[in-house]
Amino acid sequence: MTNARFLAIGLVLAGLSASVSAAALDAQRTLHTTKTAEHRLVETHHRARGHRAAKHTTSRKAKHATTAARAKAAPAERRAHSAAKGKPGTAVRKAAYRTRRHRWQERFTASSFINGVEGAGDATAGEDPVIRQAAIDALGNMNGTAVVIDPSNGRLLAMVNQKLALSPGAEPCSTIKLSVALAALSEGLVTRDTMVQLPGFRMNMTQALARSNNLYFEELGRELGFERVRHYATQFGLGELAGYHIQGEQLGEYPDKPIPAAEGGVGRMCSFGQGVSLTPLQLGALVAAIANGGTLYYLQHPTTAEEAAHFVPRVKRKLDIARYIPDLQDGMAGAVEYGTARRLRANFHELPVFGKTGTCSDKGTRFGWFASYSDAPQGSLVTVFFLEGGRPTFGPRAAELTGEFYKNLWERNYFADKGAQEAKAAPAQKAGETDAPTAQ
Repeated sequence: MTNARFLAIGLVLAGLSASVSAAALDAQRTLHTTKTAEHRLVETHHRARGHRAAKHTTSRKAKHATTAARAKAAPAERRAHSAAKGKPGTAVRKAAYRTRRHRWQERFTASSFINGVEGAGDATAGEDPVIRQAAIDALGNMNGTAVVIDPSNGRLLAMVNQKLALSPGAEPCSTIKLSVALAALSEGLVTRDTMVQLPGFRMNMTQALARSNNLYFEELGRELGFERVRHYATQFGLGELAGYHIQGEQLGEYPDKPIPAAEGGVGRMCSFGQGVSLTPLQLGALVAAIANGGTLYYLQHPTTAEEAAHFVPRVKRKLDIARYIPDLQDGMAGAVEYGTARRLRANFHELPVFGKTGTCSDKGTRFGWFASYSDAPQGSLVTVFFLEGGRPTFGPRAAELTGEFYKNLWERNYFADKGAQEAKAAPAQKAGETDAPTAQ
Protein backbone atom coordinates (compact mmCIF):
# COMPACT_ATOMS: atom_id res chain seq x y z
CA MET A 1 0.00 0.00 0.00
CA THR A 2 2.85 2.32 0.93
CA ASN A 3 4.58 1.64 -2.36
CA ALA A 4 1.39 2.39 -4.20
CA ARG A 5 1.12 5.73 -2.44
CA PHE A 6 4.70 6.65 -3.28
CA LEU A 7 4.09 5.67 -6.87
CA ALA A 8 1.00 7.82 -7.07
CA ILE A 9 2.79 10.80 -5.51
CA GLY A 10 5.68 10.36 -7.94
CA LEU A 11 3.37 10.39 -10.92
CA VAL A 12 1.67 13.56 -9.69
CA LEU A 13 5.02 15.34 -9.17
CA ALA A 14 6.24 14.27 -12.60
CA GLY A 15 3.06 15.58 -14.13
CA LEU A 16 3.45 18.96 -12.37
CA SER A 17 7.06 19.21 -13.48
CA ALA A 18 6.14 18.52 -17.09
CA SER A 19 3.30 21.05 -16.84
CA VAL A 20 5.63 23.79 -15.57
CA SER A 21 8.21 23.03 -18.29
CA ALA A 22 5.54 23.18 -20.94
CA ALA A 23 4.30 26.49 -19.53
CA ALA A 24 7.80 27.95 -19.79
CA LEU A 25 8.16 26.89 -23.42
CA ASP A 26 4.72 28.22 -24.32
CA ALA A 27 5.57 31.50 -22.63
CA GLN A 28 8.46 32.04 -25.03
CA ARG A 29 6.33 31.31 -28.06
CA THR A 30 3.48 33.49 -26.81
CA LEU A 31 5.83 36.40 -26.08
CA HIS A 32 7.19 36.25 -29.60
CA THR A 33 3.69 36.23 -31.02
CA THR A 34 2.71 39.09 -28.75
CA LYS A 35 5.50 41.26 -30.12
CA THR A 36 4.27 40.60 -33.63
CA ALA A 37 0.70 41.33 -32.63
CA GLU A 38 1.66 44.64 -31.00
CA HIS A 39 3.62 45.65 -34.12
CA ARG A 40 0.64 44.95 -36.32
CA LEU A 41 -1.62 46.81 -33.93
CA VAL A 42 0.46 49.96 -34.39
CA GLU A 43 0.26 49.65 -38.14
CA THR A 44 -3.47 48.83 -38.27
CA HIS A 45 -4.94 50.85 -35.40
CA HIS A 46 -8.22 51.21 -37.30
CA ARG A 47 -9.13 47.55 -36.80
CA ALA A 48 -12.19 46.46 -34.73
CA ARG A 49 -12.20 46.99 -30.97
CA GLY A 50 -12.92 43.30 -30.33
CA HIS A 51 -9.81 42.32 -32.28
CA ARG A 52 -7.72 44.64 -30.11
CA ALA A 53 -9.27 43.17 -26.94
CA ALA A 54 -8.30 39.68 -28.06
CA LYS A 55 -4.73 40.80 -28.60
CA HIS A 56 -4.69 42.45 -25.14
CA THR A 57 -5.87 39.19 -23.52
CA THR A 58 -3.15 37.28 -25.33
CA SER A 59 -0.59 39.80 -24.13
CA ARG A 60 -1.73 39.44 -20.48
CA LYS A 61 -1.59 35.65 -20.64
CA ALA A 62 1.88 35.82 -22.12
CA LYS A 63 3.00 38.20 -19.37
CA HIS A 64 1.73 35.88 -16.59
CA ALA A 65 3.29 32.83 -18.23
CA THR A 66 6.60 34.64 -18.62
CA THR A 67 6.56 35.73 -14.96
CA ALA A 68 5.90 32.14 -13.82
CA ALA A 69 8.71 30.81 -15.98
CA ARG A 70 11.14 33.39 -14.62
CA ALA A 71 10.13 32.56 -11.01
CA LYS A 72 10.75 28.87 -11.67
CA ALA A 73 14.14 29.54 -13.26
CA ALA A 74 15.34 32.10 -10.69
CA PRO A 75 16.66 29.69 -8.00
CA ALA A 76 18.68 27.73 -10.55
CA GLU A 77 20.03 30.96 -11.99
CA ARG A 78 21.07 32.21 -8.55
CA ARG A 79 22.74 28.90 -7.72
CA ALA A 80 24.69 28.88 -10.99
CA HIS A 81 25.82 32.47 -10.49
CA SER A 82 26.83 31.86 -6.86
CA ALA A 83 28.78 28.76 -7.84
CA ALA A 84 30.62 30.69 -10.53
CA LYS A 85 31.52 33.49 -8.10
CA GLY A 86 32.16 31.17 -5.13
CA LYS A 87 29.82 33.29 -2.98
CA PRO A 88 26.78 31.30 -1.76
CA GLY A 89 23.54 33.24 -1.65
CA THR A 90 24.85 36.24 -3.62
CA ALA A 91 22.12 38.26 -5.40
CA VAL A 92 22.14 38.05 -9.19
CA ARG A 93 21.94 40.93 -11.65
CA LYS A 94 20.57 40.37 -15.11
CA ALA A 95 23.27 39.68 -17.63
CA ALA A 96 23.86 42.48 -20.14
CA TYR A 97 24.36 41.24 -23.68
CA ARG A 98 26.25 43.48 -26.06
CA THR A 99 26.10 43.05 -29.78
CA ARG A 100 28.89 44.48 -31.89
CA ARG A 101 27.71 46.11 -35.07
CA HIS A 102 30.18 46.17 -37.89
CA ARG A 103 29.66 49.30 -39.96
CA TRP A 104 31.02 49.31 -43.47
CA GLN A 105 32.84 52.50 -44.38
CA GLU A 106 33.92 53.40 -47.87
CA ARG A 107 37.62 53.98 -48.38
CA PHE A 108 38.54 57.16 -50.24
CA THR A 109 41.88 57.61 -51.99
CA ALA A 110 41.40 61.08 -53.53
CA SER A 111 42.39 64.25 -51.71
CA SER A 112 39.81 66.91 -50.94
CA PHE A 113 42.41 69.69 -50.91
CA ILE A 114 45.01 71.27 -53.17
CA ASN A 115 48.45 72.60 -52.40
CA GLY A 116 48.83 75.18 -55.18
CA VAL A 117 46.94 78.33 -56.12
CA GLU A 118 43.26 77.84 -56.96
CA GLY A 119 42.62 78.40 -60.66
CA ALA A 120 46.27 78.80 -61.65
CA GLY A 121 46.63 78.68 -65.42
CA ASP A 122 43.02 79.70 -66.17
CA ALA A 123 42.20 82.06 -69.04
CA THR A 124 40.69 85.00 -67.15
CA ALA A 125 40.96 88.11 -69.33
CA GLY A 126 37.26 88.06 -70.31
CA GLU A 127 35.84 87.20 -66.87
CA ASP A 128 34.30 89.47 -64.26
CA PRO A 129 37.20 90.03 -61.83
CA VAL A 130 34.99 90.65 -58.78
CA ILE A 131 32.99 87.48 -59.31
CA ARG A 132 36.10 85.43 -60.01
CA GLN A 133 37.85 86.56 -56.84
CA ALA A 134 34.74 85.92 -54.75
CA ALA A 135 34.61 82.35 -56.12
CA ILE A 136 38.33 81.75 -55.51
CA ASP A 137 38.03 82.97 -51.93
CA ALA A 138 35.00 80.74 -51.35
CA LEU A 139 36.71 77.60 -52.65
CA GLY A 140 39.78 78.20 -50.52
CA ASN A 141 41.95 75.09 -50.72
CA MET A 142 39.13 72.70 -51.62
CA ASN A 143 39.73 70.57 -54.69
CA GLY A 144 36.92 71.74 -56.94
CA THR A 145 35.60 74.18 -59.49
CA ALA A 146 33.20 77.09 -59.36
CA VAL A 147 31.25 78.14 -62.45
CA VAL A 148 29.22 81.37 -62.45
CA ILE A 149 26.77 82.14 -65.29
CA ASP A 150 24.60 85.08 -66.27
CA PRO A 151 21.30 83.26 -66.99
CA SER A 152 19.95 86.13 -69.07
CA ASN A 153 22.48 85.53 -71.87
CA GLY A 154 24.59 82.41 -71.12
CA ARG A 155 27.83 84.28 -70.47
CA LEU A 156 30.33 82.56 -68.20
CA LEU A 157 31.27 85.31 -65.75
CA ALA A 158 33.86 83.14 -64.02
CA MET A 159 35.18 79.61 -64.32
CA VAL A 160 37.66 78.75 -61.58
CA ASN A 161 39.82 75.67 -62.12
CA GLN A 162 38.93 75.39 -65.79
CA LYS A 163 40.64 72.04 -66.23
CA LEU A 164 38.10 70.42 -63.91
CA ALA A 165 35.16 72.49 -65.15
CA LEU A 166 35.79 71.38 -68.76
CA SER A 167 36.47 67.73 -67.90
CA PRO A 168 34.19 64.82 -68.98
CA GLY A 169 32.32 65.25 -65.72
CA ALA A 170 31.15 62.80 -63.10
CA GLU A 171 28.02 61.19 -61.75
CA PRO A 172 25.54 64.01 -61.13
CA CYS A 173 24.43 62.45 -57.84
CA SER A 174 21.16 63.98 -56.63
CA THR A 175 21.36 66.99 -58.94
CA ILE A 176 19.84 64.65 -61.57
CA LYS A 177 16.60 65.05 -59.63
CA LEU A 178 16.07 68.46 -61.27
CA SER A 179 15.85 66.88 -64.72
CA VAL A 180 13.61 64.05 -63.48
CA ALA A 181 11.32 66.48 -61.64
CA LEU A 182 10.86 68.59 -64.77
CA ALA A 183 10.15 65.46 -66.81
CA ALA A 184 7.49 64.28 -64.35
CA LEU A 185 5.88 67.74 -64.21
CA SER A 186 5.93 68.05 -68.00
CA GLU A 187 4.25 64.65 -68.37
CA GLY A 188 1.55 65.58 -65.86
CA LEU A 189 2.58 62.67 -63.65
CA VAL A 190 2.63 64.84 -60.51
CA THR A 191 2.42 68.41 -59.28
CA ARG A 192 4.40 69.82 -56.39
CA ASP A 193 1.54 68.88 -54.02
CA THR A 194 0.86 65.33 -55.25
CA MET A 195 1.49 62.91 -52.40
CA VAL A 196 3.34 59.81 -53.61
CA GLN A 197 2.95 56.66 -51.50
CA LEU A 198 6.32 55.16 -50.62
CA PRO A 199 7.25 52.27 -48.29
CA GLY A 200 6.11 53.49 -44.86
CA PHE A 201 5.47 57.14 -45.70
CA ARG A 202 4.11 59.64 -48.22
CA MET A 203 5.85 62.64 -49.73
CA ASN A 204 5.31 65.38 -52.32
CA MET A 205 7.79 66.94 -54.74
CA THR A 206 8.58 69.97 -52.60
CA GLN A 207 9.56 67.76 -49.68
CA ALA A 208 11.43 65.29 -51.89
CA LEU A 209 13.58 67.99 -53.52
CA ALA A 210 14.27 69.75 -50.24
CA ARG A 211 15.25 66.52 -48.48
CA SER A 212 16.72 64.90 -51.59
CA ASN A 213 14.69 61.72 -51.12
CA ASN A 214 15.91 58.89 -53.34
CA LEU A 215 12.85 56.65 -53.02
CA TYR A 216 10.55 59.38 -54.33
CA PHE A 217 12.60 59.93 -57.48
CA GLU A 218 13.14 56.21 -58.02
CA GLU A 219 9.36 55.88 -58.10
CA LEU A 220 9.02 58.77 -60.58
CA GLY A 221 11.68 57.20 -62.78
CA ARG A 222 9.93 53.84 -62.86
CA GLU A 223 6.60 55.49 -63.66
CA LEU A 224 8.11 57.57 -66.45
CA GLY A 225 10.20 54.78 -67.94
CA PHE A 226 13.68 55.10 -69.37
CA GLU A 227 12.72 56.39 -72.81
CA ARG A 228 10.79 59.38 -71.47
CA VAL A 229 13.40 60.12 -68.83
CA ARG A 230 16.12 60.12 -71.47
CA HIS A 231 14.04 62.21 -73.90
CA TYR A 232 13.70 65.05 -71.41
CA ALA A 233 17.28 64.77 -70.19
CA THR A 234 18.62 65.28 -73.70
CA GLN A 235 16.18 68.14 -74.30
CA PHE A 236 17.59 69.81 -71.21
CA GLY A 237 21.13 69.58 -72.60
CA LEU A 238 22.47 66.46 -70.93
CA GLY A 239 24.65 64.38 -73.22
CA GLU A 240 25.71 67.31 -75.46
CA LEU A 241 28.26 70.10 -75.27
CA ALA A 242 26.96 73.02 -73.25
CA GLY A 243 29.41 75.61 -74.57
CA TYR A 244 29.82 77.37 -77.88
CA HIS A 245 33.37 76.84 -79.12
CA ILE A 246 34.84 76.71 -75.62
CA GLN A 247 38.33 75.39 -76.08
CA GLY A 248 38.98 72.22 -74.10
CA GLU A 249 35.36 71.44 -73.22
CA GLN A 250 34.71 67.69 -73.04
CA LEU A 251 31.43 65.88 -73.33
CA GLY A 252 29.39 64.44 -70.51
CA GLU A 253 27.27 61.46 -71.56
CA TYR A 254 23.71 60.27 -71.09
CA PRO A 255 23.45 56.53 -71.91
CA ASP A 256 21.12 55.21 -74.61
CA LYS A 257 19.93 52.32 -72.42
CA PRO A 258 19.28 51.96 -68.69
CA ILE A 259 21.71 50.40 -66.28
CA PRO A 260 20.95 46.73 -65.45
CA ALA A 261 17.99 46.02 -63.19
CA ALA A 262 20.36 44.30 -60.74
CA GLU A 263 22.05 47.68 -60.24
CA GLY A 264 18.80 49.55 -59.77
CA GLY A 265 17.73 50.22 -63.35
CA VAL A 266 16.04 53.48 -64.32
CA GLY A 267 15.06 54.13 -60.70
CA ARG A 268 18.68 54.34 -59.59
CA MET A 269 19.52 56.54 -62.58
CA CYS A 270 16.79 58.97 -61.53
CA SER A 271 17.67 59.08 -57.84
CA PHE A 272 21.36 59.94 -58.09
CA GLY A 273 22.39 59.57 -61.70
CA GLN A 274 24.18 56.24 -61.73
CA GLY A 275 25.43 55.56 -65.26
CA VAL A 276 25.24 59.25 -66.23
CA SER A 277 28.18 61.59 -66.68
CA LEU A 278 27.41 65.28 -66.16
CA THR A 279 29.72 68.28 -66.50
CA PRO A 280 29.51 71.47 -64.43
CA LEU A 281 28.74 73.38 -67.65
CA GLN A 282 25.84 71.09 -68.60
CA LEU A 283 24.32 71.44 -65.15
CA GLY A 284 24.89 75.18 -65.17
CA ALA A 285 23.16 75.59 -68.54
CA LEU A 286 20.10 73.68 -67.29
CA VAL A 287 19.84 75.70 -64.07
CA ALA A 288 20.24 78.91 -66.10
CA ALA A 289 17.23 77.83 -68.21
CA ILE A 290 15.24 77.27 -65.01
CA ALA A 291 16.31 80.70 -63.72
CA ASN A 292 15.35 82.59 -66.91
CA GLY A 293 12.06 80.80 -67.61
CA GLY A 294 13.05 78.25 -70.23
CA THR A 295 15.74 79.55 -72.60
CA LEU A 296 18.62 77.13 -72.98
CA TYR A 297 21.60 79.23 -74.03
CA TYR A 298 24.90 78.10 -75.40
CA LEU A 299 27.39 78.98 -72.69
CA GLN A 300 30.12 81.31 -73.90
CA HIS A 301 33.38 82.13 -72.21
CA PRO A 302 35.00 85.37 -73.40
CA THR A 303 38.77 85.09 -73.28
CA THR A 304 39.59 88.77 -73.89
CA ALA A 305 38.17 92.09 -72.74
CA GLU A 306 37.15 92.81 -76.33
CA GLU A 307 35.13 89.59 -76.59
CA ALA A 308 33.41 90.47 -73.34
CA ALA A 309 32.55 93.95 -74.57
CA HIS A 310 31.03 92.65 -77.82
CA PHE A 311 29.29 89.63 -76.33
CA VAL A 312 26.31 88.30 -78.34
CA PRO A 313 24.01 85.64 -76.77
CA ARG A 314 23.33 82.42 -78.65
CA VAL A 315 20.13 80.47 -78.02
CA LYS A 316 20.34 76.70 -78.33
CA ARG A 317 16.57 76.11 -77.95
CA LYS A 318 13.49 77.09 -75.99
CA LEU A 319 12.25 74.70 -73.32
CA ASP A 320 8.54 74.47 -72.54
CA ILE A 321 9.04 74.53 -68.76
CA ALA A 322 7.93 78.01 -67.66
CA ARG A 323 4.65 76.79 -66.13
CA TYR A 324 6.46 74.13 -64.08
CA ILE A 325 9.21 76.31 -62.64
CA PRO A 326 7.16 77.49 -59.62
CA ASP A 327 6.55 73.85 -58.67
CA LEU A 328 10.27 73.14 -58.93
CA GLN A 329 11.27 76.37 -57.21
CA ASP A 330 9.44 75.52 -53.98
CA GLY A 331 11.57 72.43 -53.47
CA MET A 332 14.79 74.23 -54.41
CA ALA A 333 13.98 76.99 -51.92
CA GLY A 334 13.21 74.36 -49.28
CA ALA A 335 16.60 72.75 -49.83
CA VAL A 336 18.29 76.02 -48.84
CA GLU A 337 15.95 77.00 -46.02
CA TYR A 338 15.56 73.67 -44.18
CA GLY A 339 16.85 70.84 -46.37
CA THR A 340 20.15 69.45 -47.61
CA ALA A 341 21.58 72.87 -48.59
CA ARG A 342 20.75 74.70 -45.36
CA ARG A 343 24.45 75.17 -44.59
CA LEU A 344 24.39 77.92 -47.23
CA ARG A 345 22.44 80.05 -44.75
CA ALA A 346 25.30 79.80 -42.26
CA ASN A 347 27.11 82.33 -44.46
CA PHE A 348 24.45 84.25 -46.37
CA HIS A 349 20.89 85.45 -45.71
CA GLU A 350 20.50 88.63 -47.74
CA LEU A 351 19.01 87.23 -50.98
CA PRO A 352 16.77 84.28 -51.92
CA VAL A 353 18.74 81.33 -53.31
CA PHE A 354 17.24 78.22 -54.94
CA GLY A 355 19.36 75.11 -55.32
CA LYS A 356 19.96 71.37 -55.29
CA THR A 357 22.74 69.39 -53.66
CA GLY A 358 24.29 66.10 -54.75
CA THR A 359 26.62 63.65 -53.01
CA CYS A 360 27.91 60.29 -54.27
CA SER A 361 31.17 58.47 -54.96
CA ASP A 362 32.93 56.30 -57.50
CA LYS A 363 36.16 54.31 -57.30
CA GLY A 364 37.49 55.97 -54.16
CA THR A 365 36.50 59.53 -55.08
CA ARG A 366 33.58 61.36 -53.53
CA PHE A 367 31.71 64.08 -55.44
CA GLY A 368 29.94 67.05 -53.93
CA TRP A 369 27.63 69.16 -56.09
CA PHE A 370 25.56 72.26 -55.51
CA ALA A 371 23.80 74.04 -58.37
CA SER A 372 21.75 77.16 -57.65
CA TYR A 373 20.49 80.54 -58.75
CA SER A 374 19.92 83.71 -56.78
CA ASP A 375 17.11 86.24 -57.02
CA ALA A 376 18.33 89.84 -56.86
CA PRO A 377 16.82 93.10 -58.14
CA GLN A 378 19.91 93.54 -60.30
CA GLY A 379 19.48 90.11 -61.88
CA SER A 380 20.14 86.47 -61.08
CA LEU A 381 23.40 84.60 -60.93
CA VAL A 382 23.71 80.87 -61.54
CA THR A 383 26.44 79.00 -59.71
CA VAL A 384 27.71 75.43 -59.86
CA PHE A 385 30.17 74.36 -57.17
CA PHE A 386 31.60 70.92 -57.86
CA LEU A 387 34.04 69.27 -55.44
CA GLU A 388 36.13 66.10 -55.75
CA GLY A 389 37.93 64.33 -52.94
CA GLY A 390 37.35 62.15 -49.91
CA ARG A 391 35.26 62.29 -46.76
CA PRO A 392 35.28 66.11 -46.35
CA THR A 393 33.72 66.40 -49.83
CA PHE A 394 29.93 66.31 -50.09
CA GLY A 395 26.97 68.30 -51.40
CA PRO A 396 26.14 70.31 -48.24
CA ARG A 397 29.77 71.47 -48.15
CA ALA A 398 29.42 72.75 -51.74
CA ALA A 399 26.29 74.61 -50.64
CA GLU A 400 28.19 76.13 -47.74
CA LEU A 401 30.90 77.38 -50.11
CA THR A 402 28.20 78.88 -52.35
CA GLY A 403 26.96 80.84 -49.35
CA GLU A 404 30.51 82.04 -48.79
CA PHE A 405 30.67 83.14 -52.44
CA TYR A 406 27.51 85.26 -52.11
CA LYS A 407 28.74 86.66 -48.83
CA ASN A 408 31.99 87.73 -50.54
CA LEU A 409 30.03 89.49 -53.29
CA TRP A 410 27.76 91.20 -50.76
CA GLU A 411 30.70 92.48 -48.72
CA ARG A 412 32.29 93.83 -51.90
CA ASN A 413 29.03 95.73 -52.66
CA TYR A 414 28.73 93.83 -55.92
CA PHE A 415 24.94 93.99 -56.11
CA ALA A 416 24.76 97.66 -55.13
CA ASP A 417 27.49 98.63 -57.60
CA LYS A 418 25.83 96.62 -60.36
CA GLY A 419 22.54 98.35 -59.69
CA ALA A 420 24.18 101.77 -59.88
CA GLN A 421 25.89 100.89 -63.16
CA GLU A 422 22.63 99.67 -64.68
CA ALA A 423 20.79 102.79 -63.54
CA LYS A 424 23.53 104.94 -65.08
CA ALA A 425 23.45 103.00 -68.36
CA ALA A 426 19.64 103.13 -68.72
CA PRO A 427 19.33 106.92 -69.53
CA ALA A 428 22.17 106.71 -72.05
CA GLN A 429 20.48 103.80 -73.80
CA LYS A 430 17.15 105.65 -73.82
CA ALA A 431 18.79 108.76 -75.29
CA GLY A 432 20.40 106.67 -77.98
CA GLU A 433 17.05 105.20 -78.94
CA THR A 434 15.52 108.69 -79.10
CA ASP A 435 18.30 110.08 -81.27
CA ALA A 436 18.24 107.22 -83.78
CA PRO A 437 15.21 108.37 -85.84
CA THR A 438 16.61 111.91 -86.09
CA ALA A 439 19.90 110.63 -87.40
CA GLN A 440 18.10 108.75 -90.13
